[in-house]
Amino acid sequence: MDMQTILKKSRPLSSPFHVTTGDKFRLKDVDPGDTLDLKAEDKPRAKEALTTGVAALAELQDILYAQDRWAVLLIFQAMDAAGKDGAIKHVMSGVNPQGCQVFSFKAPTSEDLNHDYLWRCMKCLPERGRIGIFNRSYYEETLVVRVHPEFLEKARLPRALVTKDIWPERFQDIRSFERYLTRNGVAICKFFLHVSKKEQKRRFLERLATPEKNWKFSGSDIQERGHWDAYMAAYEDMIRNTAT
Repeated sequence: MDMQTILKKSRPLSSPFHVTTGDKFRLKDVDPGDTLDLKAEDKPRAKEALTTGVAALAELQDILYAQDRWAVLLIFQAMDAAGKDGAIKHVMSGVNPQGCQVFSFKAPTSEDLNHDYLWRCMKCLPERGRIGIFNRSYYEETLVVRVHPEFLEKARLPRALVTKDIWPERFQDIRSFERYLTRNGVAICKFFLHVSKKEQKRRFLERLATPEKNWKFSGSDIQERGHWDAYMAAYEDMIRNTAT
């Protein structure tokens, strides 16, 4: 199958989930279990589509590297157990690891907190011809920090700058930052992996019941689950303000 045919076939799969108008976006309007026309019995078809897509990515990566003009930045954001690691592992399985870098952003270190919140992500940006993948990102500063405003104190910002406008200001900063990157040849693709509260619970229980998956479970996961509604509101506001 040639590249143009693959791209043409992929658009109907991606278009329904492509958010470009933030003002009209409502998280409640999106079904976390939506698989379009792919049903449970269609796993062979889904695997075939994934295999075809991976092959296309590998070919496009070769072109990206050869041109040495653009860089690609993929940003994954999601609640715990939504499948960020799995998506990165399976979708990027055919990509040449020499031209791909994955960075997972955990809680900021003391060094991170001594800089602006974009700093630790800025120094991990991909160079031209390469693909960079962020497992979480600077968007955490409008999510977990918003749900837990006490984390702002750790950043030691001047008190005069911590106002009721801090979240709109951060959205403005992020939009400006991403516009700057785009104007300098960094193509940004942002993915929010939407999982329901019920499905998250099922996956947590599976991790507890499966010894080889125990390491994925943390007590803090349960604590954060208690803030589910606050996180959903924060994610919705984030997407509405940065769907550009």
